Amino acid sequence: MNTPYAWQTGNARTTTAIFDEGLRRHMLRVYNYMGIGLVLTGMVAFFVASTPALYVPIFQSPLKWVVMLAPLAFVFFFSFRINAMSAATAQMAFWAFCAVMGLSLASVFLVFTGTSIARTFFITAAMFGATSLYGYTTRRDLSKFGSFLVMGLIGVIIASLVNIFLASSALQFAISIIGVLVFTGLTAYDTQSIKEQYAESHGHEANSKMAVFGALSLYLNFVNLFQLLLSLTGQREE
Repeated sequence: MNTPYAWQTGNARTTTAIFDEGLRRHMLRVYNYMGIGLVLTGMVAFFVASTPALYVPIFQSPLKWVVMLAPLAFVFFFSFRINAMSAATAQMAFWAFCAVMGLSLASVFLVFTGTSIARTFFITAAMFGATSLYGYTTRRDLSKFGSFLVMGLIGVIIASLVNIFLASSALQFAISIIGVLVFTGLTAYDTQSIKEQYAESHGHEANSKMAVFGALSLYLNFVNLFQLLLSLTGQREE
């Protein structure tokens, strides 16, 4: 004979199983969006770098500043407009952002050898995967590190903008070291945040937008980590 306690326990387990399955699908959607975004970025970057008719007028003219700063403008646009967007619009804006980022990253293929780019990509993927897995599985509250990571991120951005004009190799080395630490920490922090923000009660539309914004956060961490590691270990074209 089933007792009320046994019925409640079974019901709680069913509810937990449903929530866990929804969370698993949500995280899978986040990683799928991020992965497709990286593929799109890589394809655009490689195509532009392989087409002199495209990269010469861009990177040998003042237009390069527009290309370099456009991704930052997209990030601000996302931050201020994500709540007003529909899920479909947010997704289209994310793909557009990935394409623009690919345009900006085309210079990587012009500066570094293909071998060092591939090697750094796989190193970045391994670091990102391990750190994101930690953020997803750890029971430690990472939110207390959030303010320090954000301050570090702001410092890296400001220092990078300043170094565009100074072109200091010593400053760039320091930026790269600190940046790798910051974006590694942000990967774990953002993964945990994405996991904790998911709620079945939010509905499909809200969760879809959160998946896009979560994918954007992880995408930015990956791309910045890749660029910083490449500046540290990449072999330049002779």
